[in-house]
Amino acid sequence: MSAPRRVAVVGGGIAGLACALRLAEEGVQATVLETRRKLGGRATSFTDPRTGEVLDNCQHILMGCCTNLLDFYARLGVEGAIEWHDEVFWANPPHAPDVMRPSLLPAPAHFTGSFAAMRMLSLAEKRAVARAMWRMLRMGPTGRARWEDRTFADFLRECAQPQGTVERFWSPVVVSACNLDVHEASAASAMQVFQEGFLANAAAPRMGISTVPLVELYDPAEEAIRSAGGEVRLGISAVAIAFDGRRVTGVVTDEGAFDADAVVSAVPADRLAKLCSSTLVAADGRLRHLDRVGTSPIVGVHLRFPSRVLDLPHLVLPGRGTQWLFDKGTSADGTQHVHAVISGAAAWMDLDEPAIAARVLDDIRWALPAARGVEPVSVRSVKERRATFAVVPGFERIRPQAGAVGTERDGGVRNLFLAGDWTRTGWPATMEGAVRSGYLAAGAVLGRRLLVPDLPPGRVAALLGVAR
Repeated sequence: MSAPRRVAVVGGGIAGLACALRLAEEGVQATVLETRRKLGGRATSFTDPRTGEVLDNCQHILMGCCTNLLDFYARLGVEGAIEWHDEVFWANPPHAPDVMRPSLLPAPAHFTGSFAAMRMLSLAEKRAVARAMWRMLRMGPTGRARWEDRTFADFLRECAQPQGTVERFWSPVVVSACNLDVHEASAASAMQVFQEGFLANAAAPRMGISTVPLVELYDPAEEAIRSAGGEVRLGISAVAIAFDGRRVTGVVTDEGAFDADAVVSAVPADRLAKLCSSTLVAADGRLRHLDRVGTSPIVGVHLRFPSRVLDLPHLVLPGRGTQWLFDKGTSADGTQHVHAVISGAAAWMDLDEPAIAARVLDDIRWALPAARGVEPVSVRSVKERRATFAVVPGFERIRPQAGAVGTERDGGVRNLFLAGDWTRTGWPATMEGAVRSGYLAAGAVLGRRLLVPDLPPGRVAALLGVAR
């Protein structure tokens, strides 16, 4: 069957933009339909009405293993806006922060020296971490799949991890990557973070941070899609996906019908559920569990201090409610912008801004001596109540793939395609997962694979089993 000539992509987040750009580059007339007047979805910025300053909804980072996201940035011409960091700093008051940095040793031993030197964990705790890492390394993807129905906390208990080690080491990594704590997150998904993000390749854990507001990363997408022959229509709301009983025929919008040979849904699961008629749901097995796709919130807090309090580019706060601090720069008046991030923030959702600020400042003053006794000039908290899907045990069984394949699980309407980080990307809820979903959907439309290959495991890591 030949590829559709005209495709409607519902949603202008990262997944929809990645899909539309790849389709347009392949000669398909791809049109993005986005309700809002800006692109980027949840990974974007806003103008603070209090100050007029452009602020990110939340700090997003990428890693060296995010091969598809890096490919997308290269296609947009914004890869130069990413600042790379090889070191990760961990607060350990009253001592100076611990530093994890790679050495010249091959993966998976590249962090051995700096990890051994960390003072926040005892020798016994480090040995416990090493045992769990070794087990994950040896089990590979085949072994981790057997843990899909259990939490990562179950795995840590089986590996006899001390509670302090869980709180200070495992939890900060897992909650940052999966947006759920260890007792909630699927063990398989958390294991993947360590296997592919830390153990397989020495370049994988490099951390990239945007030097510009997130919205500026995705602003070029509109022109890139149009230059490739596609279209972006902002401020137009999808009302329903049109379905004639056999195939989708386009999208019903608040401005009328938009006819298309195929439709790609690149919106969250709850939004997609509102676009689907009961007839369409009955015809497509991928749509029958949309109500079971849970979400998890994130809180971002922007603080301005009258002077510099954070002299590092970033800082992990182990064992605290606030997991990360990022230095967002110093203004001409000498004030420093610090961005605090709270992932897995369900317990914070009912707090007002003063209460959030009080908790975050308590964490900052615990970690940064220079902040003690210093009041911020301004505080702006941002709640993302449905920031990511919840990668809980058992989710992979209901996670739909981009295209209908004719099986009982995924069979369905052949010209309806799905994208979004919650679809079956093989990744947790990340920007890399969103781009992968867009590339997977575009590939399904075209009938060929468009994913960029993952970083290959290092020779030693591969021999030890990380890729099996």
